[in-house]
Amino acid sequence: MKEKIHPQYGDCKVVCACGNTFTTGSVRKELHVDICSKCHPFFTGKQRDMSARGRIEKFNKRYKKEEGKKAE
Repeated sequence: MKEKIHPQYGDCKVVCACGNTFTTGSVRKELHVDICSKCHPFFTGKQRDMSARGRIEKFNKRYKKEEGKKAE
């Protein structure tokens, strides 16, 4: 490898918006992220957006009504 052209790779402190911090390797000293494994719904098993459930129910109601009209 050529000398003095590669960035310095070292420890990096990652800070999440939820307040969680951990270290990893990077060319930067500190990274700020919006979401991490401590607050992401996939890892926590909790769903934060309940508005999607309402949209699905509304769609199902509408679809059932149209299905009944077509059958008659």
